[in-house]
Amino acid sequence: MPDILVEVRGSWLEGQQAGFLDALHAAFVGALKYPSGDKLLRLIEHAPACFAIPHGMGDKFIRIEIVLFAGRSLDAKRALYQAATQALRPFGVPASDVKIVLIEIPTANVGFRGGEAACDIDLGYALEV
Repeated sequence: MPDILVEVRGSWLEGQQAGFLDALHAAFVGALKYPSGDKLLRLIEHAPACFAIPHGMGDKFIRIEIVLFAGRSLDAKRALYQAATQALRPFGVPASDVKIVLIEIPTANVGFRGGEAACDIDLGYALEV
């Protein structure tokens, strides 16, 4: 279920967008242990003038926002942060230029699969990893 938004400054990916998202998806699936078919990633490439970045960050600064069900352990979150930075390395993104923000929500706050509350259905994976 993770709903992932990736924001970059500029268009430096130049045709690598699909591979970039696939690499991040694989990292997230490995760290959070959810089904690989449960894929929802969005990429926004902001014009540099429209995306101010923190002082000291490079041109490949990336902000990743992940909305996910509450329940993952601190160790799983740490593994996620490390997996994401490793997945971005082949794209020339320094680990220090990656910011990941997790927004955890209760399963009762999501409706899907025909209008069902997520708390009322079998998700097919554990949240306590």
